[in-house]
Amino acid sequence: MSDTIQLPQPDEITRREREDAMGAYFMMFAAWGVGLPLPFLNLVAAFIYYGLHKKKSQFVAFHALQSLSSQIPVTVANGGLLFWLIRNLVNDGGFLTPFWTYLTFTAALNLGYIITSLVALGRAYKGNFFYFPIFGRWAFDRWYGPNSPANAEPKTRPNLPPS
Repeated sequence: MSDTIQLPQPDEITRREREDAMGAYFMMFAAWGVGLPLPFLNLVAAFIYYGLHKKKSQFVAFHALQSLSSQIPVTVANGGLLFWLIRNLVNDGGFLTPFWTYLTFTAALNLGYIITSLVALGRAYKGNFFYFPIFGRWAFDRWYGPNSPANAEPKTRPNLPPS
């Protein structure tokens, strides 16, 4: 096995694969539109999308896994903010400086995620790769690295007559 990885070129990726890869990033926007008050809906939708599309191609699987894994910290931050907001409203705890700091952090995290996802969405549609910090490298290693399913030895057993 060679140490170099042969990545598919944009002209080798079918239009359907590019659209499916792009759809991985659209899942986040669709889930926000449907369940904005339910931050974990994004994550559930991304898990379902990844599960349904990971066997289509490595290109689609890479983008779907990257989208899914990058949504985890955003979803946790949004869930924490929602919990804190509800707790403050129910207990009349007031909205002190730490809450506003966390709100600002979460808003900045969401804005950065939206911008990065839009860039990745556009690159996926063109048949290119775009790597999120941390998550992009992990998704790439999972689907194109030395231990990827494409590099695994096929486990075939000979079809022998019954003994």
